[in-house]
Amino acid sequence: MTVPRPRRPILPGAKLFESLPGAHDPATVAEMAHRTAELLVRGARSSDDEQVIARVVKLADEYGLDELADLWSDSHADSLPGTLWRLYLLRSWVHGDAERVAEEYAAGREHAEVHAVVAGVADPPGPTEVRDMVDAVLRGVATGDFATTLDRAAAFARIVATGRAHIADEGHEQIRSASRLVEMADQLQTAARAERANQLW
Repeated sequence: MTVPRPRRPILPGAKLFESLPGAHDPATVAEMAHRTAELLVRGARSSDDEQVIARVVKLADEYGLDELADLWSDSHADSLPGTLWRLYLLRSWVHGDAERVAEEYAAGREHAEVHAVVAGVADPPGPTEVRDMVDAVLRGVATGDFATTLDRAAAFARIVATGRAHIADEGHEQIRSASRLVEMADQLQTAARAERANQLW
């Protein structure tokens, strides 16, 4: 009997984004968001193809964060597309401001040692190290346990939020942005629990 060769996972691409339905049909947009998110997470995880894994990590670089926003940003935080949106948003932010993120992470880990162990950023945490860590998190979408991937991202966000709050001036906008990062961390941890219960869709 001939065993069929496993097919290489197909990832969302430019043609998919170009074909997205307009905002006048939110139900179709929501269905497309869930289908592409499931394909990306469940399909890519079955592959050991380095090109597939690299495309998962750099999806926002290749197609633009705005394209991903059109697809996933309106999804609920406790859904698979909503969770992916937060992961890619986190990566884009870290890559765009790595020096500041590294400074905030270094300040925050002194007050959140347990989270620092989970996040797994190399020591000392400079700009290169925080970029490498967030890329490793995205690699986990394709290669690792997705719940653990979400736990790492949540821990990282929580540490940076802690550091941002500690080095910010009282009443500064940074305090509010730190609070939003904590909210993201909570959402990612909730998604991790849902994933372990096979309830993240």
